[in-house]
Amino acid sequence: MKKQVLIAGGGIGGMAAALAASRAGWDVRMYERVAAFSEVGAGVQLGPNVVRCLQAWGLQKALQQVAAFPDKLQVRSALSGQELGTLALGRTAVQRYGAAYATIHRADLHALLHEGVQRYTDAQLHQGLAIESFVDASTTAQSVPGAETVVTVRTSQGKEIEGDALIGADGLWSRTRTQLLGYQTPRVTGHLAYRALVPQSALPPSLRTRQVTAWLGPRLHMVQYPVRRGELQNLVVIVQGPAPANLETWDHDANARDLEDALLGTSTALQHAVHSVEAAGSGWRLWPLCDRPPVRNPDEMAQGLVALLGDAAHPMRPYLAQGAGMAIEDAAQLESALSMHDLDVPLRLRRYAVNRWQRNARVQARSTRNGRIFHATGPVRWGRDWSLKLLGERVLDVPWLYRGDVGDASR
Repeated sequence: MKKQVLIAGGGIGGMAAALAASRAGWDVRMYERVAAFSEVGAGVQLGPNVVRCLQAWGLQKALQQVAAFPDKLQVRSALSGQELGTLALGRTAVQRYGAAYATIHRADLHALLHEGVQRYTDAQLHQGLAIESFVDASTTAQSVPGAETVVTVRTSQGKEIEGDALIGADGLWSRTRTQLLGYQTPRVTGHLAYRALVPQSALPPSLRTRQVTAWLGPRLHMVQYPVRRGELQNLVVIVQGPAPANLETWDHDANARDLEDALLGTSTALQHAVHSVEAAGSGWRLWPLCDRPPVRNPDEMAQGLVALLGDAAHPMRPYLAQGAGMAIEDAAQLESALSMHDLDVPLRLRRYAVNRWQRNARVQARSTRNGRIFHATGPVRWGRDWSLKLLGERVLDVPWLYRGDVGDASR
């Protein structure tokens, strides 16, 4: 008889977890609070480490149909517009790391995973129904050594459901995490992300792009790249400033005038790119960025019959472009752990956590460090720019990251 895993959350992490658990031979029941599966947001970058996971799940063809595959990363000064360094992607990434570097609309990535779950699994997906709390019998005083135990969840409709494991993939404000680890408010980073999507056909040829371009400036930076087969351009400007009052709402209407004021003194080329958004009939959305400290030990990712995945476990700043990627890597490792049918479920989840927590912590810490480098001022900024000019690819490439998790599904 198959074991049953319950999954809280139907975002990118939840969908990846559902696909992975099904591949491991488990029955899956997913619970998503909103009435329709969807993803808000704009673009996502997927390094070769993440693309290999999607390939292992049979999603390479689907990825090729919706993603873009930039030929290089270019770093420029936000003040002068001068090129500081480049990193070859495209074929070079495939030759070096066994998979491409992809850029994709967040909604397209979610839809790709959702379609994979529907096509390749028998997972039950429940919409408009959330997991509010759980009781893990394996950690209670009544548990009997050696006996089969279950985790019981209570849904937002008051119904109790039993499963053999619970995966909390319910995001930054995860209720699963709160019950497992205690209430801990996410850190407000003081960084604001302005995001926009523009049809490339609505832009003059000089402003269209097939590459990833990062503009680095004092206390700000901008990244732009193609998504949806290159038909759209994703632009993200991150500046430092106070966050809106209601952080849990997450997505706010953005004031383009505030953004223009924040970019005073930057290069003409950068400002032309920013002004092209409104000129093309598009608008800006605003996200206040939050994170949590790096994961400290395996207990922060799994205890008993309950495990955390993605932003519920390790929300991070976007300065290594790995937030969605680490959730997908988590799911790949979860597949490996759940497939260990000779182990009790708590040991399987413990193995998952042991194999994931240090890599996630490293990516969280490096993302925070990169933010300080991207937004550097004074002598640190000068040193950064000279390092990029002198060393270029050696600074921009991240082999330890792109080679992937030693437990990823492709291995």
